[in-house]
Amino acid sequence: QVQVVESGGALVQPGGSLRLSCAASGSFTSIFNMAWHRQAPGKQRELVAHILNSGNTAYTDSVKGRFTISRDNAKNTVYLQMNSLKPEDTAVYYCKIGIRQRSSLIPEDYWGQGTQVTVSS
Repeated sequence: QVQVVESGGALVQPGGSLRLSCAASGSFTSIFNMAWHRQAPGKQRELVAHILNSGNTAYTDSVKGRFTISRDNAKNTVYLQMNSLKPEDTAVYYCKIGIRQRSSLIPEDYWGQGTQVTVSS
């Protein structure tokens, strides 16, 4: 069994910062790409940032220069540092991790349950 669990969501004022964490646990052999998505009320889920095994990263335009994605492979964890937060960043944030289980040759995407980020004064 594989579990992916996010943490770190909170209510924060505009201009503030938050750090989200997402850890994978269970029985698996490898972790591949890691990503953060978000879904605001009434909107489709969108990709915010992703980080490859190589460490290469990419961001959606609206968060460039404000958000930083990173990973700690020893801890099977991906982070999202969010600075200069805006009300439009309000959403449920989900992490997605590509994981290959011991019983499989093919990696699959595993999603966390989501963590709420609310930016409001």
